[in-house]
Amino acid sequence: MIPAFGASHPEYSGIEDPSEFVLEIDEHEFSIPYQVGAKVIAMAVDPELTSLLIGLENTSDSIFKIDLKHELIRAHNNEFAVLVNGLEVDYDIVSDSDSSTLSFFVPVFTEEVEIIGTHVIPEFPSGILIGLAVLVSSVVVTSRIKNSVFRL
Repeated sequence: MIPAFGASHPEYSGIEDPSEFVLEIDEHEFSIPYQVGAKVIAMAVDPELTSLLIGLENTSDSIFKIDLKHELIRAHNNEFAVLVNGLEVDYDIVSDSDSSTLSFFVPVFTEEVEIIGTHVIPEFPSGILIGLAVLVSSVVVTSRIKNSVFRL
């Protein structure tokens, strides 16, 4: 259902005069170029679903073109899933070593686009891993202290 080939239809090639959304995740800042006949009101990463969520308003029938850095979101074999208002749509993709440009149709009144990959930033940020290690260590130490007190 999803064509994920390296070539693209001429209508979908390149993003001319793109708008740009700056997405901040932890200490990282991602500049995301896009072009669509709508106002982008929000973008967010959902690490649990490995997806990029995009909120739109005032959408007209148009082609949505978006350039995504691989360090932000990527998919094994470029097999993304693109949902427009919850329905999966076909897309064209052009990839290079740094990014993938996806192109797909969004109809009038579209409010949400979700691009699902196999990896998004941050899957396991180091701060969370350190916090988890401290928490586990605290639980182990506390349980050993309590066990030794009750044995006396």
